[in-house]
Amino acid sequence: MAERFDIVIVGAGMAGASLAAELAVAVGGTGRVLLLEAESQPGYHATGRSAAFWNESYGGPGVQPLTTASGPTLRELGLLRQRGALTIGRAGQEARVETFAKAFIALGVKFELEDRASIAGRMRGLRPGWTLGAFEPECSDIDVAALHQHYLAAARKGGAQLKLSARLVGASRAGQSWQLTLASGEELECAVLVNAAGAWADPVAELAGVRPLGITPLRRTVAQLRISPAPPEDLPLVLGIDEDFYFKPESGRLWLSPHDETPSAPCDAAPEEIDVAIAIARMDEVVDWKVERVEHKWAGLRSFAPDRLPVFGFDPAQANFFWFAGQGGFGIQTAPAAAKLAARLLLGQAGGEVDPAPYSPARF
Repeated sequence: MAERFDIVIVGAGMAGASLAAELAVAVGGTGRVLLLEAESQPGYHATGRSAAFWNESYGGPGVQPLTTASGPTLRELGLLRQRGALTIGRAGQEARVETFAKAFIALGVKFELEDRASIAGRMRGLRPGWTLGAFEPECSDIDVAALHQHYLAAARKGGAQLKLSARLVGASRAGQSWQLTLASGEELECAVLVNAAGAWADPVAELAGVRPLGITPLRRTVAQLRISPAPPEDLPLVLGIDEDFYFKPESGRLWLSPHDETPSAPCDAAPEEIDVAIAIARMDEVVDWKVERVEHKWAGLRSFAPDRLPVFGFDPAQANFFWFAGQGGFGIQTAPAAAKLAARLLLGQAGGEVDPAPYSPARF
């Protein structure tokens, strides 16, 4: 006989783990929640490959409410270390930099417009031509692994179960229940199926007979460099206003990305040498630093809905299928608020700090 659960969450990365933890707290152990993870360890894909920062402007104004609302929880858990973020531009981009900063200042985000002297004071070796900056002092590094483990532990303490190496291969409706089949042949039953499958969100929907929403995985590359001299630990996260690079220090090394977004099938993403080379070339246009070695490189898949906002809520055509997907590259920094919002929606609870309407799957 198939084991029965109230809610089965597909995916045990940051999204699934945070939601399971919130649900476990909300139902007080009275509901049965199961996390299904296709891999042998949770958080193997996007969660384990994050550039690990909390930045209120990252993801745009539509994402900012979730990021801002997540800040207090991340601080209370002791998982933020203040760094600051500096978005820079060249001469002639004054209007773009100012518009960027003012859009977020209007939302309550702290920003300081800076000139060439101020930028050069934060970043040695700055090449000529970079004259504009917008500094975001509250930007912080996140301890991603600790946050993920916190949620997994909270979910477990609240009674949620976790099945690893449990790939979903079948999902069909039978009366008021979902009948689920795993690759192992094990069968499960649940009332509500939650799609927190990241890059696999649309394939999971199709498996369940639900219309996919066009959630597209995009590959993002990061390289760890040894540079000479080593980057100072107080170097801020540095981003280009054209969204073509970012870098930050990490344990005496530099993490660098070309800010690439290459469409990809859902997979165990791997970095391409050309993307690492592009990243280094773009950095060399910004600063006069010597790259001694590429010590490590990796890639992850960031999954976006067509409008680049996350998707939280019950599917409009299948009331027992819940979307918790499309978190793009901001799923870590928005995890606390997103999980709280999704738990309320799942349990039919009103209120909350963040308006769920912009993230409803009914918008597609």
